Amino acid sequence: MRVVRGPIAWRHELWGSPLRALATLLLAALLAWAGWHLVDWAVVHAVFRPDAEACRAVQHGACWGVVAEKWRPMLFGRFPYEDQWRPAIAVALLSAVTLLSAWPRSWRWWLPALWLLALAAFVLLMRGGVFGWSHVPTNRWGGLPLTIGLAVVGLALAFPLALLLALGRRSGWPVVRTLCASYIELVRGVPLISVLFMASFLLPLLWPAGWQPDVLVRVLAGLSLFVAAYLAEIIRGGLQAVPRGQTEVAMALGFGRWPVQRDIVLPQALRLVVPALTNNVVGTLKDTSLVTVVGLFELTGALGLSLGGDPTWRPFYLEGYLFIAAIYWLLCFGLSRYSVWLEGRLSAVPRVVQAEPA
Repeated sequence: MRVVRGPIAWRHELWGSPLRALATLLLAALLAWAGWHLVDWAVVHAVFRPDAEACRAVQHGACWGVVAEKWRPMLFGRFPYEDQWRPAIAVALLSAVTLLSAWPRSWRWWLPALWLLALAAFVLLMRGGVFGWSHVPTNRWGGLPLTIGLAVVGLALAFPLALLLALGRRSGWPVVRTLCASYIELVRGVPLISVLFMASFLLPLLWPAGWQPDVLVRVLAGLSLFVAAYLAEIIRGGLQAVPRGQTEVAMALGFGRWPVQRDIVLPQALRLVVPALTNNVVGTLKDTSLVTVVGLFELTGALGLSLGGDPTWRPFYLEGYLFIAAIYWLLCFGLSRYSVWLEGRLSAVPRVVQAEPA
């Protein structure tokens, strides 16, 4: 069956019959009406300067002046105002290393070392206490640096554990298989917010008196353990999609069990689950907003702090939330487009062909 693509397919879908043409006209009219009202509210009658009196005087317009006035506490939370250049550099550095890691040609032996240096620089810039920088405790970290830091570091810690859990659940040893399956099912059976509560309030009761990990470390550990359970099932699905015949042929040719997994099975399995992995990464990025309930103020929490205590700008929460939503959308949309690009690039790589019996 021939599949029609391009402008001809669009013309057929939109105007191929009287009913489709009518639906197209009605939809176009609805979009035009909604678009005009949106532009009228967001642009035509909007106030862009940080003037609260002018914002109150406008009856049917957005007050983007709240973003112009409060963008620094929205992006950096309670971090000291005079030192906010440090989290700006930290998040730029971590983002640059993440983008570099997304380029397949950078997947070399030196990449883990670069990540260790970037994470050390990130913590150094955020924490301070050296080079004459003021010390900033982790409970004052917030905003965009905390959101990106939790998502990136949490996923980096969760992926190796997820790989081990996925391989363990397919292991031939009953004890290993049972333990891995029990962990995955137990963690997936509870919501993330309960894991964060336990990591923040229950675990300190189990530690020896006088020695407790920092709250950010506990939250990061809980997030990583939670995400690892979901990643493990995604990776296991990819492993099961690789034909077993490839493993049997490779082992018959003299390959060991681990070289077969590393060089033949895992590359194909991870290639098959790129969309599912991206979906989990996007979900993890948005789930970082839940850390507000344990006293860490990422993007959404920083918004509440910056506007909740200021009666002058408190009425303009909508514009603030739209600003935060735009940041989340840009991050998530970028991840989705990267997933499409990476999937197309990896699909062009020749795959191992399963040998047919003679």
